[in-house]
Amino acid sequence: MKGHKKFLALSHIVLIIVSVLAILPFWLLIMASFTDESTAVNSGYRLIPKKWSLDAYRYLIEKWVLFGRGYLITFFVTVVGVIVCVLITLMFAYMLSKRDLPLRRFFNFYVIFTMLFNGGLVATYIMYSNTFHIKNTLFALILPNLLTNAFYITMVRNYFQNNIPEELLEAARIDGANEYRVFFTLVMPLSKPIIATLGLLVGVTYWNDWQNGMYYLDNAKLYGIQNILNAINENTKYLMQGGGTGTVMPSETVRMAAAMLGIIPILVIYPFFQDYFVKGITMGAVKG
Repeated sequence: MKGHKKFLALSHIVLIIVSVLAILPFWLLIMASFTDESTAVNSGYRLIPKKWSLDAYRYLIEKWVLFGRGYLITFFVTVVGVIVCVLITLMFAYMLSKRDLPLRRFFNFYVIFTMLFNGGLVATYIMYSNTFHIKNTLFALILPNLLTNAFYITMVRNYFQNNIPEELLEAARIDGANEYRVFFTLVMPLSKPIIATLGLLVGVTYWNDWQNGMYYLDNAKLYGIQNILNAINENTKYLMQGGGTGTVMPSETVRMAAAMLGIIPILVIYPFFQDYFVKGITMGAVKG
């Protein structure tokens, strides 16, 4: 009993330390965004700013046309990408969960094969640019590499196999329901944990994606929020394109303030999905 209490105490200490280390970068980011520009340049960033300032946020408000457009594009791409990805993944995984499916081993191998090999960046770029002609369109932020992947399909397939009784689905078929009705009226309502988990994973991926924009977009007006932040991080003069505002840009702290704008939506949404996320990952990780 005494050893068990010591183990619990040690576990709590370790978890507290890990939690503090996880929160500390976010806290430093927040404080840096409220730090006076000259103080940040001369003294660096601190956990508590030596001199407070809202100049970075004032500047971003002046440039809200740029950031507002980026937010709208990212929001649209994320919503469309999540809906399409969830539908594709659920339907494909539902098919693979059927043990009597003809060529089931071939389809499973086809899915797993994509985890080991891919066409490579150059071939993928040429295919999307010259064959599908998505360059400089919003499809460039939705299609390449993000719609689904083998991990998502395997996770959802395992959930279907281990948490949805086949007898329930067979009873619906006996009552006259076809596969589409079984899937949409029975399987999907019973799959809320894995749908929420999948939606959160895909949503975070789409929201944080900047590579597709870097590869396939030359038109800055199609940039999502992450591409705008990346451009600012590489060159803060990007904000001055299209004419100045008559004010001096706080180049160091504006990076931090812009990064804050990028992570706020995820920080707000995640707590509402946390329970589903843990449950879905646990259930979907069981070997099928």
